Amino acid sequence: MKIHPEGYIIILVAFLLLAGMNAAIRYFWPHQWLTILLGIASFVFFCTVVWFFRNPDRTLTPDDRQIFAPADGKIVAVEEVDEPEYFHDRRIQVSIFMSPLNVHVNRYPVSGEVTYAKYHPGKYMVAWHPKSSLLNERSTTVIKVPNGQEILVRQIAGAVARRIVTYSKPGEQAVQGADLGFIKFGSRVDLFLPLDAKVNVQPEQVAKGNQTVIATFE
Repeated sequence: MKIHPEGYIIILVAFLLLAGMNAAIRYFWPHQWLTILLGIASFVFFCTVVWFFRNPDRTLTPDDRQIFAPADGKIVAVEEVDEPEYFHDRRIQVSIFMSPLNVHVNRYPVSGEVTYAKYHPGKYMVAWHPKSSLLNERSTTVIKVPNGQEILVRQIAGAVARRIVTYSKPGEQAVQGADLGFIKFGSRVDLFLPLDAKVNVQPEQVAKGNQTVIATFE
């Protein structure tokens, strides 16, 4: 199983802490049943941490007309809204809720030039709350595609997430399917699309990053 680099330090720290705790328990309270139970619980917890940072190979064939899902999770919103941070006009919003069980790698939905990237500190409301897009800790990336249109991707922290990582920088070239960032421990990703984009998904549908086509350009 391939592990995302964002997990290397956390996995190492988890291993050292669990190993130290198990060694201390074995030394100070050498009860066989206790050491066995603690060993099993530690192994399960460690495997869960490693599994959270899994990074499955999701290769795709680049297509300038298609907008791929930037994350794994459930579609919780498909609606026309006002986007107040960058566009200041009406856009189609598609929101993907990522539970702690989902792959948490975020990927570029399109190729093009990164024209805007900004991090915003904020609250930690549940990620499916409608106002989390504006009030929670979040990071916004805008990509200008070859046809001149722009796509906004917003990474949003949730009630559990406390760390948003974004690799985008203005002026860089985004490559469709490549890593855009990572959100640790539960979150949401919003896409803001042009009104003339043809949306191919609906609420409650399960999306997979680099596999589900969210929309196509007309």
